[in-house]
Amino acid sequence: MSTVASARGAKPEISGPVMGMILFVASEAMFFAAFFAAYFTIKANEPVWPPPGVPHLKIDIATLLTVILVTSSVCVQVAVRSTRAGAMRRATVWLGITIGLGVALLALQAYDYSQLGFELKDGVFGTLFYVMTGIHMAHVVGGVVFLSLVFAQLLRGGVTREHHDPLAAGAIYWDFVDVVWICLFTVFYLLTPR
Repeated sequence: MSTVASARGAKPEISGPVMGMILFVASEAMFFAAFFAAYFTIKANEPVWPPPGVPHLKIDIATLLTVILVTSSVCVQVAVRSTRAGAMRRATVWLGITIGLGVALLALQAYDYSQLGFELKDGVFGTLFYVMTGIHMAHVVGGVVFLSLVFAQLLRGGVTREHHDPLAAGAIYWDFVDVVWICLFTVFYLLTPR
């Protein structure tokens, strides 16, 4: 924060890394919006949805995935707040928990894929499901890698109370991944007849 801004009581400027992440997340939101638009357009033009022959999606594992991801978003926010309070050890612990939950989410999602009973090639529903959830998984992998790099910076003392932009940017990205999953969960598991 600049001295002039603090002397006048103005709000601090958004840093470059945080602004860059906001812009990146905005572009990714448009990317996912296009997929959701395609999904609803295709669904509206099908007489029966999901098409015949597609096994019903079970909600149990998907619900657990949702709980894990929402919990991980809370954890990353606690890490950010801890950093801003100067509690670096606590921030490191909460960020580590976030990363662990992200890895658990990926493993459970892979297991869920093995239990579904349909594949990418099994019609338009299978294609949409695997492409949309698969792209989300790729974003989770990216988030885990990004947060792991921030975690390493935390351990080395490169993230401090005064310089925590990488963690703030990572939290914005991770919360975006959470919101996208909630949309996917709603569309595929709650709004699709079972």
